[in-house]
Amino acid sequence: MEEHRKNHTMKIAIIGHGNVGGALAGQWLQAGHEVIIGARDIASKKLQNLLAKHPQLQTQDLTQAAEDAEVLLIATPPEIAQSLSEQLGSLNGKILIDATNAVRHKPDPYPTAYHAFASLTEAEVVKCFNTTGFENMANPSYNGQSLDLFMAGDSESAKSVARQLALDAGFAECYDFGKADQVELLEQFALAWINLAIFQGHGRKIGFKLLKR
Repeated sequence: MEEHRKNHTMKIAIIGHGNVGGALAGQWLQAGHEVIIGARDIASKKLQNLLAKHPQLQTQDLTQAAEDAEVLLIATPPEIAQSLSEQLGSLNGKILIDATNAVRHKPDPYPTAYHAFASLTEAEVVKCFNTTGFENMANPSYNGQSLDLFMAGDSESAKSVARQLALDAGFAECYDFGKADQVELLEQFALAWINLAIFQGHGRKIGFKLLKR
């Protein structure tokens, strides 16, 4: 699957056009992918600002964006995962990347949006792009070295795509955290970044890299 998709131009729908969605949209456009922003309100000021920055972006309503794309990146508040699953329509055969963190609000009765999407849709779901700040997604390079990303979930095909898109966004590697039983640990790992960056005062210009010898 990975070899098949390597250097393959993907059609990606980004659901959620805030800081994370906007940063990844720019990186994936630069890598040559086709990027659609799926939005409820095409005329929103935030979306118009993003379109002004990246005129190559396409915009569609949520259902059409999901239908047209091979890959969906979800960067919305996690608590809307259930209603979003209904609005996106059939996701059979699609790859869904959950970039959310249920830090303050959970999509009850599910512990994370990953679990909601895995239960409520037919998509191949993976948790990824949730462990660092949007500034690092826009530019993961630190003094000539690139940061690493991490992913978790049961779908190997979704992991293969998430890894390739992480590399296409400029990250050095995307390490596998494990299957669905490690998704909540991966969200806790995101909290470690938030703790260091915000609460411990190190600032948002920090990131994680796995070193080996």
